[in-house]
Amino acid sequence: MNKKLSFVVPVYFEEAVISRFILEMTEVLETFSFDYEIVFIDDGSTDNTVSIIKQEALSNSSIKLIELSYNHGKQAALTAGITHASGDYLLYMDPDLQDPPSEIGRFITEIEKGYDLVFGVRKEKKDSFINRIFSRIFWGVLRKFTGLKLPKGLAVMRIFNRKFANKFLEYQEQNRFIEGIFMHIGMKQSTIEIDQRERYAGTSKFNFKKKMELAFNAIFDFSELPLKLAVKLGVAFILIGIIVLAVIVFLKLYLVDFQSGWPSIIGSLIIATGVQLFFIGIAALYVGKIYKESKGRPLFSIKELTNLNDNT
Repeated sequence: MNKKLSFVVPVYFEEAVISRFILEMTEVLETFSFDYEIVFIDDGSTDNTVSIIKQEALSNSSIKLIELSYNHGKQAALTAGITHASGDYLLYMDPDLQDPPSEIGRFITEIEKGYDLVFGVRKEKKDSFINRIFSRIFWGVLRKFTGLKLPKGLAVMRIFNRKFANKFLEYQEQNRFIEGIFMHIGMKQSTIEIDQRERYAGTSKFNFKKKMELAFNAIFDFSELPLKLAVKLGVAFILIGIIVLAVIVFLKLYLVDFQSGWPSIIGSLIIATGVQLFFIGIAALYVGKIYKESKGRPLFSIKELTNLNDNT
């Protein structure tokens, strides 16, 4: 391989793992002959993550750093990294060492077979039982409600070529779900199984709450299912109302002489109001996303670059 490889690594409060990550990366990369760069994107850390990376960058110009001006979220941070990476191939990975640098060679071998994108797929998720359950719920919700054909056991580690990266950068939406964009781009894709390790140190910042927020954002970004569901539920309630009304009229005329009570009326009004507000809320979420997109704000704001030129 005589092409340049860019490693795109978003970081956020990773002082406990970043030195070890750089050490293992450089040890592995010394065994290859290709040019490379490691593009770190700091997403607003206030610990020693940035200072450690900058210190390493003083003695290794292949280590580069993008400091975002505040916490934008991982989706925007990754976009910033892809924007500034200059490699012919780009390999996206996390610094927690769960997806080990020793797998880099296999990703290179696979993409050089002519693929545009190669996903890493975990043989087994090395995590606590509760986190494995949360991950299954997260990916299950995404597959069920977005219709995206995401590989099962998807790892963070993946490699793609410059053609794919350029196509990705054409997607300028504010509400970003990276996996969804990757699948929407299409092109020639493959997967390889990788052996995941335990996290080297610290804890994941991408907790269950953030996962589900991302899942629901993905549903609203890549699916009209909530709107279709609202319509179907509305029709169902109308049909139920007609049936109930017909039953009441029949009972009144032929079987029972009863007086309608206030509790039943109030209860029906509360339920009806709740259903209306639910449907309005779904529509409001879509309108809010449209409003956010219409403002056309930059996807990210950069505070400082290290060993990089500002080519945005």
